[in-house]
Amino acid sequence: MKLHSVRTHKSAENLPRAGQLAWKIAEVAADPVQVEAEVVEMIGNRVIDNASVAAASLARRPVASARAQAEAHPFKPGATVFGLPQERRVSPEWAAWANGVAVRELDFHDTFLAAEYSHPGDNIPPVLAVAQHCGLDGAALVRGIATGYEIQVDLVKGICLHEHKIDHIAHLGPSAAAGIGTALGLPTETIYQAVQNALHVTTTTRQSRKGEISSWKAYAPAFAGKMAIEAVDRVMRGEGAPSPAWEGEDGFIAYLLSGPKAEYQVPLPEKGEPKRAILDTYTKEHSAEYQSQALIDLARRMGPKIGDLTRVRSIVIHTSHHTHYVIGTGANDPQKMDPAASRETLDHSIMYIFAVALEDGSWHHEKSYAPERAGRPGAVELWRKISTVEDPEWTRRYHSQDPGQKAFGGRVVVTLKGGAVISDEIAVADAHPSGARPFTRPDYIRKFRALAEGVIAPTEQERFIAAVERLPSLRSGELSELTFAVEPARLGAAAAHGIFDWPSCGHLQQHFPPTT
Repeated sequence: MKLHSVRTHKSAENLPRAGQLAWKIAEVAADPVQVEAEVVEMIGNRVIDNASVAAASLARRPVASARAQAEAHPFKPGATVFGLPQERRVSPEWAAWANGVAVRELDFHDTFLAAEYSHPGDNIPPVLAVAQHCGLDGAALVRGIATGYEIQVDLVKGICLHEHKIDHIAHLGPSAAAGIGTALGLPTETIYQAVQNALHVTTTTRQSRKGEISSWKAYAPAFAGKMAIEAVDRVMRGEGAPSPAWEGEDGFIAYLLSGPKAEYQVPLPEKGEPKRAILDTYTKEHSAEYQSQALIDLARRMGPKIGDLTRVRSIVIHTSHHTHYVIGTGANDPQKMDPAASRETLDHSIMYIFAVALEDGSWHHEKSYAPERAGRPGAVELWRKISTVEDPEWTRRYHSQDPGQKAFGGRVVVTLKGGAVISDEIAVADAHPSGARPFTRPDYIRKFRALAEGVIAPTEQERFIAAVERLPSLRSGELSELTFAVEPARLGAAAAHGIFDWPSCGHLQQHFPPTT
């Protein structure tokens, strides 16, 4: 890996393309390096992981709404949509949109945390949609996904967005564009322009993850994937992009990040170096924000030691800056303590998550967020006894580049009403590569079967898993097998109609009469 210095340049300096981050990213994407066997294996794992979460979220309203929007854009050859038959094809950017929402809705797929936060599995829907539409084979898809992961992880290592309240999809747009470029075998020049265009149109604020968090949290990565596809398409037609996107005098770093005097160090593979970043990432065993993964495991371990939870006077979670300020009491979000809060908000409340995990000794993607569960009096009482504090040591470990030191957990101190203290700590989740039970292919398949039960027919489950096992050798036209179909009754329905339904739904005017 080579570290690249990235800073603002005045227009008069005329920074050459070879010195621009977008060009360096494009060079990595265009480098036809072979994908290593363990990377291929992990890509297959993450294709399964995405499908698992999509199966569990298929009937949820945001997913049904996104799917309805996609279905309004049929296209041939097109791309597949989770839940629909393989022959039902839609325009690739809309397939990426619908599948991206399905993958992201439950906050239950893979993660990478460094200077910034990310869910690199969000790269898969747009790259796969383009690969299906363009008739690529499994080897091309694997190369594209490897690039998407590499670029996103490298940007996340080098450039912090959240301190400036910029949402992490600003790294996803460029990485997805780069991955699509690799899959299609595009030249460096084309990928360079597409990466910049994608950055420019996917820079949004972190309000999507603050306060009363809405379904946009699931839509945001899908939006980035959709915009990446449109950016690549536009640039392939000969159009350009704002340049230099990161280093420009009025660009990303100068006005949205740390300013004209700031300098970032972004690692990227050198020419001929394999793209291995996916191996640095980790998935979720529990459907909750990643910083809660280890603490759910710790709660399950501590519950029996505490015993009667009504004896608890207070619980203090000593943890990293991110956990305290984003999902802890340091966020100062009253919604994080509100039993009537949305699922998306509860997912970002470590106080709620730890309380329920203590009570239940487990975590479930639906039951743990049910309104009746959130409103249970005993849970609310325990929940409001929990607070977080930043511990500099846990913050240091969070940002450590040493895999043996990097940690996303914390130390929990439980004080009982009689004054007794029970404490324990955990560094990483059990499913983490350095955890007690690292996930391997059988674990990903087990997760898929558990979440697909009652949704995807067993024969369809087997067909999908068999297709993933053949991923690198799938031929052109066979990538449509990397989806699943369900009975229509399992799909759920969008809550309302929209603009895309209008031409064929004259009755809409009864609901939205013209204003006078």
